[in-house]
Amino acid sequence: MSIDRSDVERIAHLARLALDEQDIPAYTKNLSSILHLVDEMQQINTDGVEPLAHPLDAVQRLRVDEVSESDQREKLQAVSPAVKNGLFLVPKVIE
Repeated sequence: MSIDRSDVERIAHLARLALDEQDIPAYTKNLSSILHLVDEMQQINTDGVEPLAHPLDAVQRLRVDEVSESDQREKLQAVSPAVKNGLFLVPKVIE
């Protein structure tokens, strides 16, 4: 699949992008190359290939999920302008 100049201009219009006239041929060529690559990738047989969560065999360092602060609800609600049944009350912002 390839695109032409009018496609690029239409995409730019829909995306509210201002393109310089001299850059449109390069965008047309690059977008067509990307679409061609997608077409090639879609033709690859991936049956039996297990999906990956990450392309690299990386492990994220995670911290232990534990409570590190004490409950300060009453202290914080003491200075709040409005509280009801343990909840902060805020003014209505949408009519």
